[in-house]
Amino acid sequence: MGKPERLTTVVSTKGQVILPKAIRDQLHWAAGTRLSVENTPDGVLLKSTPIFAPSSIDKLFGSMRHAGPALSIDDMDAAIAREAKRRARD
Repeated sequence: MGKPERLTTVVSTKGQVILPKAIRDQLHWAAGTRLSVENTPDGVLLKSTPIFAPSSIDKLFGSMRHAGPALSIDDMDAAIAREAKRRARD
């Protein structure tokens, strides 16, 4: 197995770098993808960053309270169906 092809790019006067399309496609980095930049002994490391910060169910539990008595599964299913039908009309 041979060495992988080395791709190059240029730093613009504004400090911008265009990543080669082959790399963007391989990593599924579309326009607007946020990247973290890390200086390492081997060079600069780019990593995509998540849109939302990592969280846990414990941090989110109870954040969207329902006013009133608890709903049954059938009531929740009916509410979802109503909203889906409403959105289909919009």
